[in-house]
Amino acid sequence: MNKQEMIYHVVAAIPYGKVCSYGEVAKRAGLPGYARYVGHTMKTLPRGSNIPWHRVVNAQGKISFPEASDSFMRQQQALMAEGILVTNGKVDMRQYSWQL
Repeated sequence: MNKQEMIYHVVAAIPYGKVCSYGEVAKRAGLPGYARYVGHTMKTLPRGSNIPWHRVVNAQGKISFPEASDSFMRQQQALMAEGILVTNGKVDMRQYSWQL
């Protein structure tokens, strides 16, 4: 399995109603220190992918897209549709973080 596939595998496993940080995804994929690569991988998902990219946020629980951008709004709406409270573009990591 290549790096992208390992990341896809981890992100696909994030449960409904939970989020994971870029750094934590990297760590769980066996790629500690590759948080930015996780971000790049999510940004370049194949069209029509079923990978739940919207469940990946930054370490502070923030949506990484610029506020008011279409991508920000899509991610916020997708998280809220799963019952995740998003306040000022931020998720409470203590409440919604994926714990193994």
